[in-house]
Amino acid sequence: MPLRSSRTSRDDVHHPLFARFYARFSVSADVKGGVAAHRAELLSGLSGRVIEIGAGNGLNFAHYPAAVTEVVAVEPERSLRQLAVRSAMRARTPVDVMPGTAEALPVEGEMFDAAVASLVLCSVRDVPQALAEIRRVLRPGGELRFFEHGLGRGRAMTTTQRALDRTVWPLLFGGCHTARDTPAAIRAAGFELGEYRRLTIPESGLQVPTSPCVLGVARRPGPSGTADGAG
Repeated sequence: MPLRSSRTSRDDVHHPLFARFYARFSVSADVKGGVAAHRAELLSGLSGRVIEIGAGNGLNFAHYPAAVTEVVAVEPERSLRQLAVRSAMRARTPVDVMPGTAEALPVEGEMFDAAVASLVLCSVRDVPQALAEIRRVLRPGGELRFFEHGLGRGRAMTTTQRALDRTVWPLLFGGCHTARDTPAAIRAAGFELGEYRRLTIPESGLQVPTSPCVLGVARRPGPSGTADGAG
């Protein structure tokens, strides 16, 4: 695969305490919080070559449909990347896990039929740059599938989220921000926003600042400025 030179070694991310917490919490959330079903919905219908941004410990890998011929999974955090490699070995779809940041993806442009951003745009350092990189590596008409937590609804929730983002939350949770508006950011990056829906995780019970989520699809415009169908 043609690779693009990047600042991977300089930009490598290492959050060992958060990585251990996330590795345990994410598995529990998949089973008890219903997140696994949302992962399956996110990836349903994909085909061809896919790049996954911020693959974490690789929980998406088991949900890729058979029509996906290759997944390139980029993960900057060393501990999580090691876990992702183990998950890749168990996956039915060929998965290549590599280091890299969302803001400087280590692949050439227009190589992929689809990109997947799953619970990652909350923690990238530069959202517009990360989305510009995703657009760069997608072929014209390619899809961006996104499943992110972000800005909630209601004054109490949004006020809490913004206060946390200015103070302790990013420090405690590996750079995570709770109040980012993913659909607005995707639209501002030049994608054509398709269908998306808002959901709450968990659906009932105690709500936390990361409970408001959004799941949907966007497309890189085609040569004529329209979003031709992706593979």
